[in-house]
Amino acid sequence: MKKSITYCMCLLVFFSCTTQQQEQTGVSYKTLTITQSDQILKNNYTAKLKGRQYVAIRPQVSGNITEIRIDEGDYVRQGEVLFVIDQVPYQAALETATANVKSAEAQLKTAQLTAQSKEQLFQEKVVSEFDLQTARNSLAEAEAALAQAKAEEINARNNLSYTEVKSPVNGVTSMIPYRIGALVNSNITDPLVNVSDDETIYAYFSMTENQILDLIQEYGSLEKAIEQMPEVELTLSNGKTYTHKGKIDAISGTIEENTGAVSLRASFKNPERLLRNGGSGTIVLPTVKKECIVIPQAATYELQNRIFTYKVVDGKAQSTPITVFKQNNGTEYIVESGLTPGDVIIAEGAGLVREGTVIQNQTTQE
Repeated sequence: MKKSITYCMCLLVFFSCTTQQQEQTGVSYKTLTITQSDQILKNNYTAKLKGRQYVAIRPQVSGNITEIRIDEGDYVRQGEVLFVIDQVPYQAALETATANVKSAEAQLKTAQLTAQSKEQLFQEKVVSEFDLQTARNSLAEAEAALAQAKAEEINARNNLSYTEVKSPVNGVTSMIPYRIGALVNSNITDPLVNVSDDETIYAYFSMTENQILDLIQEYGSLEKAIEQMPEVELTLSNGKTYTHKGKIDAISGTIEENTGAVSLRASFKNPERLLRNGGSGTIVLPTVKKECIVIPQAATYELQNRIFTYKVVDGKAQSTPITVFKQNNGTEYIVESGLTPGDVIIAEGAGLVREGTVIQNQTTQE
């Protein structure tokens, strides 16, 4: 038993001497001399893609489809005829309306002649004032009948024109759920086709309320933030980066009550038609910090929710609290306070260093 106690005491003495020797002779660590440089931090946000305009096209009149002049996925121009609905009944209605106009015009002319005749006879005191007023009333009625007939003609002409369903925008068509012969009307559940104007694609994504407040404080206002924020990148669903950069051009003025998020919109040109309405991607938003201090995260350690690093002062390790920028790239910190250019810190393994450790044989990390 006495031998065991003696052995343990010898080990403690040995390790104590070894530690004192290391502290006296120094330990080799990689060190870093603090400088200032520009740093770009990138933050990712899931985005939903939508065309600049996305129009669900429905007929304005009812009838059977007699022609489909496009194919699914075609690029169409504004004003191009996409579908034709049976025109026969609408053509007949227009002809009837036109005939009614001619009839009303004839009746109006007759009423005008009658009224003129009554005026002359009344002056000659051949007819009574009652006869004259009756003729005037008939003339007014004929004028109203002509106006009504013309309105019905316009309505019939419009209905006939609506049998040609045209595209209101330039864009790409979706799948078509109907075929020739299908009976359609303005109340159909599925549109005849959807047309997406994808010359410009909008990428919608969200930020937290705190992030929006940071933007306002950084730039002064949302309007200035939109003007001055850097261009953003779009990572496609296949992991590749989209060729053209985009610009954030709209920030919602309200906060979503359920999520506390604020919606933003970034616009991307789409000349190759690579982006499609309904697609998804990831917005990569850069944050540029000018003339800042950047250190490896391996050069820090945390204690009671505070971040520390070790300066090398007079050849010894000195623990120093630092304040870092809230965003980071996962490997480095931007230091906002606690370090100044020219300081030397231990560049890695900070969690294993002890206060006052003698640092010798330094290897400077560039």
